[in-house]
Amino acid sequence: MPKVVVVCTILAIVFILLIFLSENIKSSGKDYRPSGGLIRRLGLKTPIPVFDPLAAEMERMGEEKKGKRKGLEKDKKYFYDDGSLNIDVRLMVLFPLLDREPKDGFVDAKELEAWIVYQAFDRMHHITKRELESRDEDGDGAISFSEYLPRFSKEDIERNDMKHGEAGWWMEQFRNADADRNGTLNIYEFQDFLHPEDSRNEQIKRWLLRDKIRQMDYDNDQKLSLEEFEAGAYDSYRTCVEFETGWEEYHSPEALFNKLDIDKDKFLRVEELKPMIQYLNPGELTYAKYYSSYLMHEADDNQDGKLTLDEMLNHDHTFYNTVYDNGRYGSEDDGFHDEL
Repeated sequence: MPKVVVVCTILAIVFILLIFLSENIKSSGKDYRPSGGLIRRLGLKTPIPVFDPLAAEMERMGEEKKGKRKGLEKDKKYFYDDGSLNIDVRLMVLFPLLDREPKDGFVDAKELEAWIVYQAFDRMHHITKRELESRDEDGDGAISFSEYLPRFSKEDIERNDMKHGEAGWWMEQFRNADADRNGTLNIYEFQDFLHPEDSRNEQIKRWLLRDKIRQMDYDNDQKLSLEEFEAGAYDSYRTCVEFETGWEEYHSPEALFNKLDIDKDKFLRVEELKPMIQYLNPGELTYAKYYSSYLMHEADDNQDGKLTLDEMLNHDHTFYNTVYDNGRYGSEDDGFHDEL
């Protein structure tokens, strides 16, 4: 019987990843699984990247309520008669696209990561473009503050309340993203605004860190003590490093705090926390790197750090398990994206 692979909703993708990461991932006899579940522990609210761009296109068409096969006539050779995707054929087509540098008949960890990160970036850009088009009331190809957040009145903006989720808080982030200072956000600036965790904008990075400090700073002195750091940041750091290394290669809270505390005043401020930003605010691109590590460890049967086509075919559903027909998942975490 042909393998049945059907487009799922974005929420189902997150649900499936939870199932994945609840299982043990073995590497050299060590437990590769981060305890507690990656999504919950990292506070991630986005779906994992879809490995195959054709599957991503199918997903988008499902989200936009178009026919699943409409617009895919050029790719009909990849489908069975019942409309399901022939994933083995797709893997054979995609393998040489992943095997790039060097083109040696293997897909190594860097090649796989580059592919997965690109798919995540492409999805992020597609979401930004779709959101811009839906909010751009005057059709000028850019978003103003009032177009995106019409719930805030002129009085709200003038009041400049800087509490989390209030007009001043949002306006500060809008101005950070507005790199050319023209009062509106083009698609690239808007992408920084919607996905600050993946932005290279230094002002946005500092804004994220200041906001993170506010969440952890119990005595409101705008800096973190060792106790505040350990309670609010350390667990996220440890989980990420466990997933990156496959075992417990991380500093103790005291050692990490002392390493970050450059001026040795026993407190951490925004600039000192910059090396921690990928652990405190992991975004879709960081998550894509973790997901590529997961795929490599699942499919690399001989543990040589690279994949053959046969290994990928032997684990075909590992690469396509983001494609399901049912499932729901809701996150109880709150944060930046919950405010949107």
